[in-house]
Amino acid sequence: MTTTHAAAPVEHADRGPLTTDELAARIARDIPPGSYVNLGIGQPTRIAEHLPADAGIVLHTENGMLGMGPAAVGDEVDTDLTNAGKVPVTELPGAAYFHHADSFAMMRGGHLDVCVLGAFQVSRHGDLANWHTGDPDAIPAVGGAMDLAVGARRVLVMMRLFTRDGAPKLVPACTYPLTGAACVSLVYTDHGVFEPGPDGVRVRETYGITVAELRERLSVGLLD
Repeated sequence: MTTTHAAAPVEHADRGPLTTDELAARIARDIPPGSYVNLGIGQPTRIAEHLPADAGIVLHTENGMLGMGPAAVGDEVDTDLTNAGKVPVTELPGAAYFHHADSFAMMRGGHLDVCVLGAFQVSRHGDLANWHTGDPDAIPAVGGAMDLAVGARRVLVMMRLFTRDGAPKLVPACTYPLTGAACVSLVYTDHGVFEPGPDGVRVRETYGITVAELRERLSVGLLD
């Protein structure tokens, strides 16, 4: 019997953490050509700026559009043409519009190849918490995240690895209300790319930090 071993992490410790645009470009490189993709509200929408025009990737917005292009600027802005975050966007040739209910049927029915969501926390097993911090004063904002988390074939997360206070957002177990359980395939952060799973989190790449330094800053036993 042949035993296969996961590739060793690629460390980019000779540079700083990824900027938001660098992170968006990094995720864009991993989206297969021809995919149907939903980009979540906030940082994930920046990925649209980095998708190759000839890749045949079709962007979906939950407010009822297929064939979304990059963000609109200047004379391109049409206030009736926005993404789910109410940001003006452009349309690509062949774009289509449909009812909100039809859009959610696409999301829930397994018709999206990839979705990219932001997150407050991701657990070692790929649990996702991205709609509520549990703070009594916080406004719950689940939107279509639960539908995407269970309906998309692959769920990618784009987030900062640490909060402003330095607390890790990649954790042994989520302490915030869950959006979905064991649904995250890969986590892309400013400090690295991570793959959660049953045996812990595998580090694929690091940026501005080494794996050894990550082990010191993250919970003991989190990384496999």
